[in-house]
Amino acid sequence: MEDKTFTISVYSENTVGLLNRISGIFLKRHINILSLNVSESEIENVSRFIIVVNTTEKWVQNIVGQIEKQIDVIKAFYHTDEETIFLENALFKIASSLLFDEKQIQNIIKDSQSTIVTVSRDFFVISKSGRRSEIEELYNKFKPYGIMQFVRSGRISVSKEKMEISSLLETFK
Repeated sequence: MEDKTFTISVYSENTVGLLNRISGIFLKRHINILSLNVSESEIENVSRFIIVVNTTEKWVQNIVGQIEKQIDVIKAFYHTDEETIFLENALFKIASSLLFDEKQIQNIIKDSQSTIVTVSRDFFVISKSGRRSEIEELYNKFKPYGIMQFVRSGRISVSKEKMEISSLLETFK
């Protein structure tokens, strides 16, 4: 089996220490987490972890099984990139002088469909949402001009197919 990128969705109660226990599952198997995002889910009082890994399907099945054994975990799923709709967000902080002195900067912003979030005397901040490759491309275009700060979020995703988590939780009511 060959390595592929998988997105693991974990629905859980919001409890202290669960992130540590979940990350330990990956550590024991020497599997690197490429991206991690935790947020509220579509279900009240239920959190959703989005974990991106590059491994074989056999290993991801094993990992999901181990995650589901955690007491606070309600359900875990895994999907390939083809089965999900996903993106990341990034912020770029750049010197304000470049916005006015370098015409190419304005073209880069426009061509990349980025948004200027704020402009101050010393810097401006650009927001870009998209696939990792789009964000990396924008980073490479800004790099020669100088990036004061850069941050990229973890992947956020939704599955193309209906996930049965909501109907599963209905049985507990």
